[in-house]
Amino acid sequence: MKAKTETMHITPVGGNIFADLGFEPEEAARLLAETDKVISEKLAIKESLMGELAVWIDEKKLKQSDAAQILGVTRPRVSDVINKKAIKFTIDALVDMLSRAGKHVQLSVQ
Repeated sequence: MKAKTETMHITPVGGNIFADLGFEPEEAARLLAETDKVISEKLAIKESLMGELAVWIDEKKLKQSDAAQILGVTRPRVSDVINKKAIKFTIDALVDMLSRAGKHVQLSVQ
């Protein structure tokens, strides 16, 4: 059986997926704002964790290849951390790397 691969609709960049799904305009705007807030908060957490890793690498004067070996990742992944390519990482992966670097991550909920 062949999978259907035809695209029916694509929401443009800057568009509102919720409006495209048929939500009323006010509800679509509220859902989009809520989603954008959650995404922003997660990106901020990731960037903070990546910043800690970058500081650790700098303080230890490690080459990316040496840091990769300690962190249990590839050298390109270390480059992605240093260049703060947050979209490429889960929070869990970053916490694991920090643990391998001997750093303790503490959670605070407000």
